[in-house]
Amino acid sequence: MSYVEWVFMSYFGMPKDRANTLMLQVHEQGRAIVSRGEREQMETDAQAMHRFGLQATIEEDAE
Repeated sequence: MSYVEWVFMSYFGMPKDRANTLMLQVHEQGRAIVSRGEREQMETDAQAMHRFGLQATIEEDAE
């Protein structure tokens, strides 16, 4: 779990408390929104998560 927190802080530049909150959401609910934006950037972010050994998907925002 600390690895996921570290990835969020390292790659996304999140503060520790935000990274911890999202890591716990992933742990408890199986998923969390860690990035939003244009499709190309989301693809880059998803590929980065895969390189870190984490699962990531891209979904269209329902809002």
